[in-house]
Amino acid sequence: MKRDNIRNIAIIAHVDHGKTTLVDAMLKQTHTVKDDTEDLVMDSMELERERGITIKAKNASLVYKDVKINIVDTPGHADFGGEVERTLKMADGVLLLVDAKEGPMPQTKFVLKKALELGHKAIVVINKVDKPDANPDEALNKTFDLFVKLNANHQQLDFPIIYASGVRGLADDDLENLKSSILNLKSPDVSPLFEAIIQHIPAPEVQPDDPFALQVLALAYDNYKGRLGIGKIQAGKISQAQNAMLIKANAGTALESPVDKGGSRPSPTGTVSRVTSLQMYEGLKQVDVPEAVAGDIVAIGGFDDIHIGDVLTDPQNPQTLPPVEIEPPTIKMTFGVNTSPFAGREGKFVTSRNLRDRLIKELETNVALKVEGLEQGSDSFLVSGRGELHLAVLVETMRREGFELQVSQPEVIYHEENGKKLEPYEDVTIDVPSEHQGVIIEELGKRGGQLLHMDSDASGEIHAEYLIPTRGLIGLKNLLLTRTRGTVIINNIFNSYKPVHDIDLRGNEHGSLISAESGVSNAYGLNNAQERGALFIGPAVEVYEGMVVGKNALDTDLEINVCKTKKLSNMRSKGADEALILTPPREMGLDLALEYIGPDELVEVTPLSVRIRKKILSSIERKKIRRGEKTNA
Repeated sequence: MKRDNIRNIAIIAHVDHGKTTLVDAMLKQTHTVKDDTEDLVMDSMELERERGITIKAKNASLVYKDVKINIVDTPGHADFGGEVERTLKMADGVLLLVDAKEGPMPQTKFVLKKALELGHKAIVVINKVDKPDANPDEALNKTFDLFVKLNANHQQLDFPIIYASGVRGLADDDLENLKSSILNLKSPDVSPLFEAIIQHIPAPEVQPDDPFALQVLALAYDNYKGRLGIGKIQAGKISQAQNAMLIKANAGTALESPVDKGGSRPSPTGTVSRVTSLQMYEGLKQVDVPEAVAGDIVAIGGFDDIHIGDVLTDPQNPQTLPPVEIEPPTIKMTFGVNTSPFAGREGKFVTSRNLRDRLIKELETNVALKVEGLEQGSDSFLVSGRGELHLAVLVETMRREGFELQVSQPEVIYHEENGKKLEPYEDVTIDVPSEHQGVIIEELGKRGGQLLHMDSDASGEIHAEYLIPTRGLIGLKNLLLTRTRGTVIINNIFNSYKPVHDIDLRGNEHGSLISAESGVSNAYGLNNAQERGALFIGPAVEVYEGMVVGKNALDTDLEINVCKTKKLSNMRSKGADEALILTPPREMGLDLALEYIGPDELVEVTPLSVRIRKKILSSIERKKIRRGEKTNA
């Protein structure tokens, strides 16, 4: 049976190709939100608005010509690919957005591959056609080549094409008509996109009389209803106050369980509870409904121990569904209790128990995250994620919640296979003006990058594609931004695990300027220090011994006294200090600090401050260790 009055779609694309902006236009045209609502209505998190990226996948629905369209807006950044992998299972088809100038990018390949593997039909939306230097035809040709490369079947290759300008709220299946609408400043209209969704995205094929089965693919929390499991009903129907069985994801599926002596498989087991809340999406809100049937995306309450990947099913005839498969993490960092002299001054949550409870809570919804060392009594935890940004967003979220912690340098996760040591490799695309081409080739060559493709466009911009060990990417973005005067655009995505590359990254090490004593920095002390390198702090800043206050111009650490004051003497004139001119310090935010630190340094993160420090604060202790290392060598 087909439910022709409903469509479930996911919007997928590379970061900054306009997914959330296009969803805004769709919601406003169907009056799901008011026309004067602020832009990027789906980016509800504070961090999403600040960074201009989607971090968490979100659901919404709208009605067009009596057809309910459920929309899942997914992240475009590779580090949040875990959100895309699980939420695609809610959809029956996808809108694939491609920037008319940039064409398919690394994340486009990743999300399209996942969608095609699930058998989804795609509508290709060539967005931002009004961009300078946009080339919709070339972008479309590259997209078709990508479909072929990813082994799309004949039905998937026969994809419909829509041209759009999401920021203007315009879409059309004819490029010339769209260009004319843009020139004539036509009112927003994305009707051709809605028509394509209804015509080409298949309606859910359901078995309403089969036993109820739903896989939890997202979680929500309500102060009154408690934890809510969100997913698409695969079969059967469910109503308020009905009993349902919760089968845990880690309990194994009936398909994987051993066959008993009679030749049949044992039934899965779980806990039975009553459905206390049943909600569906109307616009951006969840609304209570008495009943839902196969094909609906719903939020179900009444199960306190519900997690992503769990299955809700009929207790009389329990069913199982294939587990949610998420690609493994590639980067790890140590999260620990803040042990600096300033610990406990600025945060509300400062103990290892607070840190442990928060990480356990994060694991419930962040399926691409892994945490080790959660046993009681541990002061530090090994946290693994998809990339530096994935972990940086978690740290930033925690500091805004009032946590104090210290984190180590990001490291890659190695694998062992057939006696060989493997490390993660990434596909990197770089767009940069041609005058900086030499810098790119030099830096990526030093870090083990293998050039796969390079070309240039009419404006002289270079587009290069590299395969590089993830190790070589750590700290690269900040370095290239500095050396190309902020003109470089870098995108990367995990490729695969390959044998460890024989590269020596010690050439990328840096020397730090370290505070030699505790106190308050002043202009006189900083004036002497700034001759040695770039400073991270200004005057009147509290510092402690072992705190990193700048980057040395040389590759060795140097201890300096930024608290040093000028001694009074009978020769001192009134205006002697007025000539001091301090270079403005380099602001070290969390992302820059994580890229900067070396293996013997930590980032101290509090709600008010981000500081860099040495793991061993005492100068004498650091010298003893260095002396011991030389003796052993």
